[in-house]
Amino acid sequence: MQQNWPKRIWIVRHGESAGNVARDAADLAGHARIEIAERDVDVPLSPLGQQQSEALGAWFGALPEQPDVIVASPYIRASRTADLIARQLIARPQITVSTDERLREKEFGILDRLTRLGIEELYPEQAEFRRILGKFYHRPPGGESWCDVILRLRSMLDTISLHYADRCVLIVAHQVVVLCMRYIIENLSEEQILEIDRHGDVSNCGVTEYVTEPDTEVGGGLVPTRYNFVAPLVQAGAPVTAEKDANVASR
Repeated sequence: MQQNWPKRIWIVRHGESAGNVARDAADLAGHARIEIAERDVDVPLSPLGQQQSEALGAWFGALPEQPDVIVASPYIRASRTADLIARQLIARPQITVSTDERLREKEFGILDRLTRLGIEELYPEQAEFRRILGKFYHRPPGGESWCDVILRLRSMLDTISLHYADRCVLIVAHQVVVLCMRYIIENLSEEQILEIDRHGDVSNCGVTEYVTEPDTEVGGGLVPTRYNFVAPLVQAGAPVTAEKDANVASR
């Protein structure tokens, strides 16, 4: 079946969050738990994350072809990143940000707020299950595997295709969402996407971009043009970070 893709899709990871900072502190101190007061959905951007988001917004605002649709994860760090970008879209001053819960962060269940050390200490059986099954298929109790995330993202991409054909769409979400989107759109294998993941984390406010090219088979016509693109931050003098999220130990 022919897919009616948007003519351009940008997928962006949120700016640095307070959770990223807390995770780094927990790792440095050798703690089992990450000290975050809020629910994961309520974790805000850090001051640096706001700076990164504003820098990326300025880049989008200078593009000759700007987003005319913005869809974000409902998590505060992602929706705030999207709002800061939307404010600078000169060609789309009335644009609003829609949220879609299918773009939410991977759910970690009983492993939420634990460092890798914490998982090994408190749930050694889960650490062993993950070793045996691999991160792609391991589902912690009460949480999701990468496959579960992919399932909801396939539905989300069908919605994008149905409602936003031939539009320019910006999606703002999370690291695993960016990687799982690549898996779906580029028709990658488990090993291929995990190899990409092994090469390094997705940068905060890093841009992944696809354009539609007729008569191509890759991803039903979507062709990748950028991945983990951070030049807008560098040009604006905003520090580039690729920090692990607060739950990355089980990622």
